[in-house]
Amino acid sequence: MLLPRELLILLSLKVCLAGETPNNTRHGPVFTQEPSDSIFPLSTEDKRVFINCRAKGNPPPHYRWTVDGREISTESDPNYSLAEGNLLIKNPHVVNHRGVYQCIATNTFGTIVSRQAKVQFAFLENFSRKSRSIVSVREGQAVVLLCGPPLHYGEIKYSWVFNGRRGFLQQDARRFISQRTGNLYIAKVEALDAGNYTCAVRNMMTNATVFSSPTPVVVRGDAVMGEYEPKIEVQFPDTLRVSKGSSVTLECFALGNPVPSISWRRADGNPLPGKIKINHSTGVLEIPYFRPEDAGVYECVAENSRGLNVARGQLLFQNVEHLQWVHTPKDADIAIGASLQWECKAMGNPRPAYKWLKNGQILPKEGEIYVEAGKLSITRISLSDSGMYQCVAHNEHGSVYASAELKVVASPPDFTLRPVKKSTVVQRGGEAVLECRPYASPRAVTSWWRGGELLKDTERQTVMDDGTLRITNISKFDGGRYTCVARNHFGTSSSTGTLVVKDDVDPTRITVPPLSLDVTTGQSLVLPCGFKNNLIVLLTWSLIGFLQTSVLWVFIMSECIDGTSGDLMVRNIQLKHSGKYVCMVHTEVDTVSAAAALRVTGPPGPPEALAVTDISDTTVQLSWGSGPDNHSPVTMYMVQAKTPFSIGWQTVATVPDSVPGQMMHATVRDLSPWVDYEFRVVAINSIGVGEPSTHTKQIRTKAAVPKVAPVGVSGGGGARGELVITWEPVSEEHQSGEDFGYIVAFRPAGSSTWIQTVLASPDASRYIYKDDSIEPLTLFEVKVGVYNSIGEGQFSRMVRVFSAEEEPSEAPLSIWARAVSASEIEVHWKPIPSGSSRGKILSYEVLFWEEGSRPSEPRRVRIISATTALLSGLKGNTIYLISVRAENSAGFGPGSPAFNITTKKPPPNRPPSNIEWKLTNSKIFLNWEHVKAMENESEVTGYKVVYRQAWNSMTSVLETNKTSMALQIPSGENYLIEIKALTEGGDGSSSGPIRIPKMSS
Repeated sequence: MLLPRELLILLSLKVCLAGETPNNTRHGPVFTQEPSDSIFPLSTEDKRVFINCRAKGNPPPHYRWTVDGREISTESDPNYSLAEGNLLIKNPHVVNHRGVYQCIATNTFGTIVSRQAKVQFAFLENFSRKSRSIVSVREGQAVVLLCGPPLHYGEIKYSWVFNGRRGFLQQDARRFISQRTGNLYIAKVEALDAGNYTCAVRNMMTNATVFSSPTPVVVRGDAVMGEYEPKIEVQFPDTLRVSKGSSVTLECFALGNPVPSISWRRADGNPLPGKIKINHSTGVLEIPYFRPEDAGVYECVAENSRGLNVARGQLLFQNVEHLQWVHTPKDADIAIGASLQWECKAMGNPRPAYKWLKNGQILPKEGEIYVEAGKLSITRISLSDSGMYQCVAHNEHGSVYASAELKVVASPPDFTLRPVKKSTVVQRGGEAVLECRPYASPRAVTSWWRGGELLKDTERQTVMDDGTLRITNISKFDGGRYTCVARNHFGTSSSTGTLVVKDDVDPTRITVPPLSLDVTTGQSLVLPCGFKNNLIVLLTWSLIGFLQTSVLWVFIMSECIDGTSGDLMVRNIQLKHSGKYVCMVHTEVDTVSAAAALRVTGPPGPPEALAVTDISDTTVQLSWGSGPDNHSPVTMYMVQAKTPFSIGWQTVATVPDSVPGQMMHATVRDLSPWVDYEFRVVAINSIGVGEPSTHTKQIRTKAAVPKVAPVGVSGGGGARGELVITWEPVSEEHQSGEDFGYIVAFRPAGSSTWIQTVLASPDASRYIYKDDSIEPLTLFEVKVGVYNSIGEGQFSRMVRVFSAEEEPSEAPLSIWARAVSASEIEVHWKPIPSGSSRGKILSYEVLFWEEGSRPSEPRRVRIISATTALLSGLKGNTIYLISVRAENSAGFGPGSPAFNITTKKPPPNRPPSNIEWKLTNSKIFLNWEHVKAMENESEVTGYKVVYRQAWNSMTSVLETNKTSMALQIPSGENYLIEIKALTEGGDGSSSGPIRIPKMSS
């Protein structure tokens, strides 16, 4: 057992080190990059696809690929080629080249296979050109128009075009487009719905859009459909499993006359999570970042004047955890005939299963090989077991691969590192031990020879099982050369040493012995041990501890000639280093030793048997027993305490103030009544502060009348006729007992009679006295006292508080406004003069509503410390009435006379269309058609181009008054671009994201 790490051995001995063999850098393949699941957009410009794979190894590995388990031949299939380890697919075909790909890397040490990667291609075929049948429907009836999308792969967005107009059909409460089926639903057909409807399908990856043949809709005028209750035509599944962190979208839309309204709720009555997004006009509910608490039954309610209908579905939380390695096998170099045990373990939900591969093939359970789940055992290693092994953990969501290399070591005996000792000196009559320990795999069989004669076991000489030769009662004739011969299946080797027998050898002497010392903790010292000897020595230091229950040893070996010293340095001495240190010098012929005692003085140990008695409201009696003084008498004791309200342990006051070292008891004073305390005691001596005692169990002091009065008493404000009084609550630490509460006393300034009220709550911090006869800003004298179950405590100091103010008597003046856009109005006013309000104006409130229909509760905007407001979320080209009023602590004053202002016309609801782009020399050239405003829309003054990298949320914006633009962008990134029209009414509709694929540099 080694000494503590603080001990540093310094030996002035000549060290004899054996050389080391150079590192073997040859190894099997290890993946540095593996293929991953990918979806590649196919377009006329994309002619090449790369699937990545790279491995390191020495020698460098060569690569093969499989698709759907079938090996790819780059010679017979011209579409495939290799670029280093990467697989290049030229002119990929959406059907022929999709599948599950796997990379295989091989060198002379073995083969490994990569994880499997699913490769798909995003595409969108054209609609059939076949004409669609006429749909005839009565006014007031519902209709569903089928899209019937063509073959495709990748994310799809559905839209509809009405009568060939530019821009897509806008969804509202009456019209809905399902993004699951692409169908268009019209809840209640009106006469203006007659016309041709075209389904537009856009692939979000390839940016391609295709259009169906138009579906003619005829609205019959011979009859009008009567009213009927809602029929939910679009609904979500009965059961839907959602994994953690994903986003789920639920669709719900109903047909009916009148047009039904759609609302959402949870079946258990709990409120919907605040993060949920609901589009009430289109019947879509979205839950982002799904969590377990979001699971449950969700209900969609469709309602009109004829009745209601409900659709429901259950969202189940699916706890999917991606596979992650916890433990993987490591490369192993193992001797032939030895055994091997490897284990791998992965975390995941569902729990993974395991399989083992050797050189890319399933490892069979046969012979010496045993496989059980993540464990692999080989009982007797043979040369054929060398190779690359892989553990594969897999569940229904994927697989992870871990690889390790097994090198089987087979070599003939080799004495290079551990030869037989060249010279062994023994005194006549002594004992000689000659070791024979060659490196060999498998283990070698050894024999000893002397002068051509094989040595056998006799009464004096024995060959041990480990190959060591032992000779006792040495005589002069035993001197000479001895040879150890080692053999195994792979060869034979030998090593020779000389045995020297001496009649008279100078005895070993310790010339500088260690000295006994007294030291203090934290110091450092050197214990000397000088010796004289002319033979090979073995030096050991040992510690027989005073405090330790066992003997600690450290061994230092060195093969050197001539006497020298082996000093022992002990750094940062601790109490555990006390004891008897023994220096022992061994030679081939004798052993000598010298010892010294080391006594370490340090801070005292922890006091013992701490007890608490005589508990009152502010004092307790403590007693304890002394602990070890560690060779320095205790001079004093210090008492510490901890409560639920303190930060750690705090020193507390005692009687006597300073507890002397010979006194084992004290009275703790100045404690807080009715508080839980723990106590401990610390001893101090001339060296320092010792370790604390074990703390007592928690005790509670007795209750008492509260001594701490509330602070921070003030007040003011409130409504007219109110006196508001506030204070800071007294902390639980100072409540001193049960049933704690407050006594509030107040009187008009100059009066001699106090009005009192009791608040039986320890958390109370506010009291409002109401009396309509109180004049605004009347001065009161106020104080707040405390009480508990024992009695009444002290009152706070008296303060002066004014009663509530009077509401402002005037409205703001000089109010004016301007329309900023179709949805925003900016309002300005002058502040109320200081003399028109008995009190400070806290804020202003702007009230606004549409002309001709003032609601019972108009919309409001509250403004603090400013005289301007921005009203947003307004309707375009609409007259709004606006009024402003002031507020102080008593409430609102009168509103200003309402005045009207009209918002600007809304921007066109049609986005820029017929967008074309070209990509040349790191530039994107954009062209689009001018957006023409309708009569009720604002004129287009320019355009805004918004662009960003596909992976980044940060956007850049450029404006132009033309219908074209050139963007300078770096190569090697995918970009998303949107175009909007600019008008005085605001930004127009977005063109939607245009995906620009990354280009080569």
